[in-house]
Amino acid sequence: MSSNDVVISVTGLGKCYQIYKKPHDRLKQFFFPKLKRIAGGQTTNYYDEFWALKDISFQVKKGETLGIIGRNGSGKSTLLQVLCGTLTPTLGEVNINGRIAALLELGAGFNPEFSGIENVYMQGTLLGLTKSEIDERLESIAAFAEIGQFIEQPVKTYSSGMYVRLAFAVAAHVDADILVIDEALAVGDALFTQKCMRFLRRFKENGTLLFVSHDSGAVTGLCDNALWLDRGVPRAYGPSKEVSEAYLASLYDNSTEGSPKSEKKITEMVPARASKEKTARKADFRLEEILASNLRNDIEVFEFDPNSSSSFGAGAAQIRKVDVIQVGENQQLSYVIGGEDVIVRINVLALADIANPIVGFSVKDRLGQVLFGDNTYISTRTSPIPVAAGKVFNAEFSFQMPILPPGDYTISAAVADGTQEDHVQHHWIHDAVVLRSISSSVSTGLVGIPMENIVVAVEENELPQSVQHG
Repeated sequence: MSSNDVVISVTGLGKCYQIYKKPHDRLKQFFFPKLKRIAGGQTTNYYDEFWALKDISFQVKKGETLGIIGRNGSGKSTLLQVLCGTLTPTLGEVNINGRIAALLELGAGFNPEFSGIENVYMQGTLLGLTKSEIDERLESIAAFAEIGQFIEQPVKTYSSGMYVRLAFAVAAHVDADILVIDEALAVGDALFTQKCMRFLRRFKENGTLLFVSHDSGAVTGLCDNALWLDRGVPRAYGPSKEVSEAYLASLYDNSTEGSPKSEKKITEMVPARASKEKTARKADFRLEEILASNLRNDIEVFEFDPNSSSSFGAGAAQIRKVDVIQVGENQQLSYVIGGEDVIVRINVLALADIANPIVGFSVKDRLGQVLFGDNTYISTRTSPIPVAAGKVFNAEFSFQMPILPPGDYTISAAVADGTQEDHVQHHWIHDAVVLRSISSSVSTGLVGIPMENIVVAVEENELPQSVQHG
């Protein structure tokens, strides 16, 4: 790795805090060790050492994204504060090559008595912008934050989401070489979080990103490498997928080793569902039990608003509406239940002749990771359906709504003309519909699949006498 490519270099980093059991021990520590040294005696410390960080070394090069993961109290935020210069390390060396912008604790760096605009100027100045540069970018910062007239009000009147909007908007406009984010996006709403994730993915193309999150899926999807901290000590550093998997294994490692194995001959303890029910594709054979419990996956569906989402395209077609509707109905649903049959219907107006329209959608989580989606190309490639200018057409996608873990999700929609490999994108609308999953039976993973059957079985063979217990 060329030294010119390295923008963050950390060597032997340590941060130690002095913990005093009693208030007057702090006063003793200030005077007595000095007096004993003068008298030639042996000094005594009146505090306990707490190493928040210890023996940390790594390098991050230009254009690389580093995820930092670990349990609460593992030293993640302390490390970021040292990198940003707001904390001084006790040991080691930190070298930063480039302008750094950070979103650390909520509202950090903001004066609660100042207005949003005054804080923009103060924060921008701290991040290296001149007043004239901030003047040029103020309108764009306000547009990105989307907090309206509140930008004129003291930030002490802001909600947590408004804090994040304004702080991220400033950080996104300072031309930083390095961007540091400490779980700040966790309090943003779905649409703004998606906007931030799109910005981060663009920023990754040329900038360096440090991203702290408890969401290992987000770290795997967004970051090249990851650093796993455990009580201030590095446990692993390397490719994000491998480190995230090791971290998750440590969280759920309740397995036992040495369990005896034998050849399996299965006896069903839970009978299989009838073949007729399988053919009918029930949403989930546990449906009645799930619906009667707090595990029912209620998903709120927010109405399509074309003015609330960003879009792009060549403009020969326009998506007029995106609906989530029930099979056999013709009305937008206000909520669905995970596992139900639904239809995503996309209504499109052709503004010019379209020879081979391709309409598609994708469902993303709050971090912009695409969970699933589809388009019409395979269904129509052998028999294209041309649409003349001025005509309106619909594309409908029928499927079982997956069971979604609690959180916010969005549906993006697009219409193009051509083939899967070679097409012109005429209208792509981000976050056309917002979904909010309230509760869920998902035990692991990004989505759950309705089960047709789950069988618990026991082996008929008894264990060899030598390994039986009791």
